[in-house]
This record gives sequence, structure tokens and C-alpha cells, in this order.
Amino acid sequence: MNWTDLQTALGAQGYVASSDLSVALHLAISLERPLLLEGAAGVGKTEVARTLSLAQNTKLIRLQCYEGLDASQAIYEWNYQRQLLTIRSAAEHGETGKSVEDRIFSRDFLLERPLLAAITQDVPPVLLIDEIDRADEEFEAYLLEVLSDYQVSVPELGTITATSKPIVILTSNGTRDLSDALRRRCLYTYVDYPDRRTELAILKARCPQVENRLSDQIIGFVQKLREEELEKRPGIAEMLDFAAALMGLGIADLTDDPAVLQSTLTTLLKTQTDQAQISTEVAQRLAGKAA
Repeated sequence: MNWTDLQTALGAQGYVASSDLSVALHLAISLERPLLLEGAAGVGKTEVARTLSLAQNTKLIRLQCYEGLDASQAIYEWNYQRQLLTIRSAAEHGETGKSVEDRIFSRDFLLERPLLAAITQDVPPVLLIDEIDRADEEFEAYLLEVLSDYQVSVPELGTITATSKPIVILTSNGTRDLSDALRRRCLYTYVDYPDRRTELAILKARCPQVENRLSDQIIGFVQKLREEELEKRPGIAEMLDFAAALMGLGIADLTDDPAVLQSTLTTLLKTQTDQAQISTEVAQRLAGKAA
């Protein structure tokens, strides 16, 4: 599959990918390299991985990063409760020593977390490491072993090497700088808000029932709204929610009813400050420029 075939396959799943993104995904797959996607929240970075798994007809394994994430939560941990029950059962039957230890520290008692699960699949999955910038810098050291050699070290078992190499997608919203070591390991693409033509194609793919005039107004309105001084600019998901709200209310033209338009802004504006800033008059001004 070349990059244009991949772009078409993503499109068939409702994701309109740019040429740059499609080429980057193709290279990540063919070169077996992780792909780091950076960009503002809401531009569709996470959706790339989900759609890619559908296009590739493979499993999606997601690791959601957060502050304090460590190896036991991301790679593996032992099933302590089951180990304890086994030890008690063995003691009741007079079994002790190395045989019990070998049993409770076998793969049967190992709980696979996303990173380990991703390298033990028979068919290469898509591994989404979401919002890596939210994890601590120390966690990146754990991550580099997996991304460099596709293997995990378990002291009690030794090194577990990959059954197959996953397609790795990392996302970052830029809340902190990532290490040079991680960046060197990855291919890189910046995902920006789509241009008018691309976002219109996304709307058509996801909401084909929206009339052409209203589609043009929706995209124009949302893109003008992003130019305002907002705390949180609406992303693609919010745009689609906005379109669904308008359809559900039977709105055919953004300029028809200022009060109804204002009420639908709850789908686009997610802070009190932003909602206060976009008054009815501002919304009407943006709607007038949206066509």
C-alpha cells in the first residue's frame, strides 16, 4: 500500500488526511518507526490512530499518559492477589520453596499493560501513546527501551521481545518539551487546524446530510471563531457537534435565529470566559462573515 492508497483507506473510514500526514503515516509503517504527532488539542491527532487501526484492520491499543505514570501502569505488573492466593493454596498442601516461586512469577501471573500488550500481539496493532507530554520525563526512559528495541525487561522473567512490531503513534499537545532522545527515535509531523476546504470535506464525510449552504456557513463560522481571542479554540470534534446540534434543531441558516445560534455555542465554547466573550452580537457578526 502506497501513501495515496493509505490516504484513500483513511478517507473511507471518514478521516480526511492531508498529503503530508498520509506520507508520514506510510513512512512510519514501512520504516517501522514511531510517529510523533504534535499540535493543538482538537485537531484530530488521537483520531488518526483510531482510524488507522480500522484502515489496517488491526487492534488499537491505547496508553493514556498523565503525570505520575510509571512502568507498572504502562508496561506490566504482577497479579498480586492471584499470587497471594496461590501461595496460600500451596502452603495448605505443604508446597513451599522454589517451585511455588517459579509458578507465581510466570507469564500466567503477569498483567500486560498497554506497552507490553502491544509487542505480544500476533498481528501488529496500532499502539497509541496519547498525550506523551503529560507524562513525566522519567517515564520517557522506560518508553525508549520499548521504542528502540521493541522489548521489555522483566527482572523475574528476563527480556520479552516483540512477537510483532506495533505501529506506534505518539501525540503531544505541547504542554512541555519532549526529550531529544525521544524525538530522535520518532518521525515527526505537526498537525494543524485544517484549512477551509479540508474541514468542509471532513464535515461532508461525517455529516453528509447537512445541506451545502449550511455546511459552508458552519465551516466559515468555526474558522472565524478560532481567530477570536479564546482560551480554548474549538477543534474538529466540536465543529461536528455544532453541526449535529444545528441539524437536530432544524436550523437551515445561521443568521435565521440569533438566540438559537447562541444556545448552540455550548458545543464550541468550553469555558465560561469564552462563552462570555462571544456574545450574541459577536456570534451574529461571525455568522454574517461565515457564508
